[in-house]
Amino acid sequence: MLRFPLKSEWGRLAGGIAGSLLHALAVNCFVVPLGLYTGGLLGAAQLLRTLAQEVLGLQGFDFSGLLYLLMNIPIFLLAYRSLGPLFFRKALICTVANTVFLSALPVLPAPPVADTLTACLMGGGLSGLGAGIMLTCGCSSGGLEILGLHLARRGNGLSLGQFNLLFNTLLYLLCGLLLSVDVMIYSILCTLFTTLVLDRAYQQSITVQALIFTKLPAEAVARRILAALHRGLTCWEGWGAYTGQRVHVLCVCLTKAEIADLRSALAALDPDAFLILQEGVRVGGSFARRFT
Repeated sequence: MLRFPLKSEWGRLAGGIAGSLLHALAVNCFVVPLGLYTGGLLGAAQLLRTLAQEVLGLQGFDFSGLLYLLMNIPIFLLAYRSLGPLFFRKALICTVANTVFLSALPVLPAPPVADTLTACLMGGGLSGLGAGIMLTCGCSSGGLEILGLHLARRGNGLSLGQFNLLFNTLLYLLCGLLLSVDVMIYSILCTLFTTLVLDRAYQQSITVQALIFTKLPAEAVARRILAALHRGLTCWEGWGAYTGQRVHVLCVCLTKAEIADLRSALAALDPDAFLILQEGVRVGGSFARRFT
């Protein structure tokens, strides 16, 4: 569905801004009206805002978005060095857009759904979908997403959702100690659902091993896949145990988002090729971890 707009950098940026809008709507329509806290740096900014309002009496303006923007400054420096200037520019634009949306969009007095658990899950799902769209478009709203991408590039085996979950454990322990256990539990449920949706929406974080069995010359198939994916392959000879016929076996590692390109390349060259896909494999060495 998103493949056509993602061919253009302007389309990617527009998709990233749309994702930041969806994320802000989830926060202001569901999370904040419930008195809950999102995960990551935004959740930390919300907690600092609550403490400042209670201790210093700063009422009348939700400045958590501005706090979030200030907390992202050192993270943006890391993004520029680790993930490149293009990602840095798009992440900066989306973070500013997210701050504007969080500050400009009205916070509803109550969520549009009366049931607390339903509203909690809807807010978490919309928030994770918005973040996943941003990352799929090569953008980010900053915070732990950039730190998670940095660690994923280093190949430590953590997904973005898992990294967020580790940080949020400490955050929600503080919520439970400083606020209430009910707020902590519902915030955890909201963030867990955000994590699940994020890991499903952001397919670049899922590594896949593909085994291709074809009777065509391996060189022709390998050239077609190299042109489509720009990924290396390993080829060897095999034979069918039942038919005894010779077959060429090709192995390539890619991300889940690249599966459609692989299928398209195979369909154009050898529609009868046998394809095996295994998700979630761990890959080291010189495997290119692409985030856009």
